[in-house]
Amino acid sequence: MLRRSLLSGATALALPRIGRAQPAQRPAITIAVQKIANSNSLDDLREQSNVGTRMNTFFVERLIDLDYQGVLDQKPGLATAWRRIDERTVELDLRRGVRFHNGDELTAEDVAFSFGPQRMMGETRPTVQGRTLPLTGPLVTTARVKQLPAEVPPVARRLWPALDRVDAVDRYTVRFVNATPDLAMEGRISGRGSGIVSRRAFDEAESWLDYSRSPVGTGPYRVAQYRPDVSLLLEAHDDYWGGRPPLRSVRLVEVPEVPARVAGLLAGEYQFACDIPPDQISDIERSGVFEVQGGTIPNHRLTVFDKNHPQLRDPRIRQAMTHAIDRQGIVDSLWAGRTRVPRGLQWDFYGDMLMADWTVPPFDLDRARALVKAAGYKGDPIPYRLLNNYYTNQVPTAQVLVEMWQQAGLNVEIAMKENWSQIFERTGARATRDWSNSATFNDPVSSIVSQHGPNGEQQQYGEWTNEEMNRLSVELETGTDRGRRKAAFARMLQICEREDPAYTVLHQNATFTAKPRALRWRAAPTFAMDFRAANWG
Repeated sequence: MLRRSLLSGATALALPRIGRAQPAQRPAITIAVQKIANSNSLDDLREQSNVGTRMNTFFVERLIDLDYQGVLDQKPGLATAWRRIDERTVELDLRRGVRFHNGDELTAEDVAFSFGPQRMMGETRPTVQGRTLPLTGPLVTTARVKQLPAEVPPVARRLWPALDRVDAVDRYTVRFVNATPDLAMEGRISGRGSGIVSRRAFDEAESWLDYSRSPVGTGPYRVAQYRPDVSLLLEAHDDYWGGRPPLRSVRLVEVPEVPARVAGLLAGEYQFACDIPPDQISDIERSGVFEVQGGTIPNHRLTVFDKNHPQLRDPRIRQAMTHAIDRQGIVDSLWAGRTRVPRGLQWDFYGDMLMADWTVPPFDLDRARALVKAAGYKGDPIPYRLLNNYYTNQVPTAQVLVEMWQQAGLNVEIAMKENWSQIFERTGARATRDWSNSATFNDPVSSIVSQHGPNGEQQQYGEWTNEEMNRLSVELETGTDRGRRKAAFARMLQICEREDPAYTVLHQNATFTAKPRALRWRAAPTFAMDFRAANWG
């Protein structure tokens, strides 16, 4: 825990350096983060992560944007309007006069390319109920153009399982055509991974890696220099369609330890410090010079199960683990009540798809112990993989969970890993791990299907599968009757959280950012950081 002495004296009361800049001069700021990117690339398809959401918002934009200063409602982005043609087709009007960072004008050709085989889909085809559907548009073999990383097409198909093609109707009109009905197409267009990039910049890059470390988008800031695991320098894109960016440059620097991020903020080395644990907030704000902004976001913290492990093959052990967790105790003790225990893997902005009467498995030690006994568990170790505070309070939460599981008679052992590759590696004992799940738009397909369905990351890594869940995923993705879709979602929650647990939700995630009070900026209810003109000064 940060010592009070660190906050005392002249350092804590010093005027931040940025505050001494001349009024006419655009400031340059530095943001201290725990991590910039997990994949050592800036491509928004490859970097499907919480930290990627924060980072790529600066330079890559989507056709349908989100209101970051509101409640994340959809709003016009690179498209000014959109309309449903039918249950499989959405047409959008592009904003005119938008310039990429290389000076090219955004056209329908760039949009079609951004969702095409060379950039996103590779040689994959839409798959529905185990049947591969043919594409009606032309397919370009990626090997002749630029070799995509193996991870990219599966991620693209996770986000767009049945996208057939994107047609350029004319220079400023595009049409998304799905192979199946999909009520969530507008959400997918606004979601993570649907960023628009310059076709010319992609084609001119020597390799996919070269492109991915200097992507060319339309955002308010352009990538100037990326040093993996060290820093990312972004410079103002003065031809930005949304108005001249208020900052000359933004530099993100990796500072893994919380005390170092806070100390650098107080000393004026950083103007923003991200990923602040709740127990640090009052100390940071005590002087009155600094404040901490933030709160809950559409992301839940999970414990995920691998039911191939000998101890977890019996669902009663997984069920016992879910009932042994005092979630409210974690929220009260580690989060100072600044977040909440949600209704399972769902969010209030699901609207009429929200299962309002659903709850996480109740904390019930007697029930957990009875399940452990009925399963015949003999005390064999159950490894729990996690990183060193990639998530706020990650290690303290894991330590508390291990103690709770021990109270139920379960011998869970922490296995610290250095990176996500080690978390997901198939070798060695793999039983349970730490994770989170985001809803990138307001429909259950964005979370429970995207991450735990047949194309989801958990099943792609071979940890868990359930035949009924997979059938219901198709119903949710392709169904057009909202009542039947809601019933399917309710049954999926029952399977994944109670009967054959794939995961268990711990709490809704929250993110907190510290900064000088003098800087006029407001945190968004998401990992993304908005530094456009309307949110500065």
